[in-house]
Amino acid sequence: MALRSTADALADILAHFHPLPAESVPLLEAYDRVLAHDIVAGESLPPFANSSMDGFAVHADDISAAPVRLKLTMDIPAGSFPGRPLGRGEAARIMTGAPLPEGANAIVPVEDTDAQFKPSSDAPLPEHVEIRRSVATGAYVRPVGEDVRVGQTVLKTGTVLGPAEVGILASIGQARVQVIGQPRAVVLSSGDELLDPADALSPGKIRDANTFTLTGQLRAAYARVLHVPRISDHLPDALARIDEALSLHPHLIVSSGGVSVGAFDVMRHAVESYGALEFWKVNLRPGKPLAYGQVRGVPFFGLPGNPVSAMVTCDVFVRPAVLTLGGRSLQTDSIIAQAGHVIQSDGRRTYARVTLAREGGALVARETGTQSSGALSSMALADGLMIIPEDVTHVEAGESMTIRLLRPLRV
Repeated sequence: MALRSTADALADILAHFHPLPAESVPLLEAYDRVLAHDIVAGESLPPFANSSMDGFAVHADDISAAPVRLKLTMDIPAGSFPGRPLGRGEAARIMTGAPLPEGANAIVPVEDTDAQFKPSSDAPLPEHVEIRRSVATGAYVRPVGEDVRVGQTVLKTGTVLGPAEVGILASIGQARVQVIGQPRAVVLSSGDELLDPADALSPGKIRDANTFTLTGQLRAAYARVLHVPRISDHLPDALARIDEALSLHPHLIVSSGGVSVGAFDVMRHAVESYGALEFWKVNLRPGKPLAYGQVRGVPFFGLPGNPVSAMVTCDVFVRPAVLTLGGRSLQTDSIIAQAGHVIQSDGRRTYARVTLAREGGALVARETGTQSSGALSSMALADGLMIIPEDVTHVEAGESMTIRLLRPLRV
């Protein structure tokens, strides 16, 4: 069977994925979700002209010849509203965020007056205040709509809602928001050889790492990850676990191991009993064997059992599918670095695990050590994956290569 290119395999997979329908969520549950519709402001922010300082509201023309003495006629604490306009020759004590009285067009900070107290609703209101410095019209005034205007599109469809965006929505009265649905993924592991982390090792057994690595990767792609018990190497058990997975109404199922051609690779037969499965050999290292299909209409990914191969194929093929479901950008963080030594490949598109360091002003990539598909520590040590293109078998020291980052660059 000819090896399928990584690009062709990914394109075939993504042709089956589209953003999920929108759902309405309370604002406090909207963090990190993707906005499904433009948000148009139905009110201005701020909704009224207000003071940006503790001080005194005045007519700017009244204090052009400062120092001047003005009559204090009202107190305006935050949360109140002035009961009357401000007359000429008058001043109003005002708190930060409080609305300006009609007629006032400037604020004089308390530091520029003879007031010996911080303005507060608890302090008695003096009869007069001396203004010691003139200010221009509009000084320390936040006008209506300074931040947001009525009718303004404040957030666009596809925006990822971070703390600032959620704060804007709260400020303009959006108690709920329409966001793209969150993908639900079921993670399956199969194999009689697998144990839980708490189990004692016994001859011929290994502990299940893939459930944990794949769960972390899918959560990092903003999926809600669901689990069913591990599948044994018996077809009835595999069929029962798939039924259990389907009962959770997932948008995709991700399995590791059990989809090859071995006598005990029952997952392949179980999936084909419920749908269709394509078994590809992808021009990829690590992770050549990849199964993709559907189980009663639900996309199914059968990843290799070796832990590094499972992680790499999840990153290359499953992550873009999950991001597409969630309406997110498929762009990956990458950087150019120089190979720190000669690196050999077998001609497949290779994702070599590398560390990154600054050496003599250059960013240098070095392999983490063994590139065995079973050496999970090589992924834990890696800052990124060096992408060695198809048909390249030799990378010279100093050659510039693309690095797919696995974590934020720290050097």
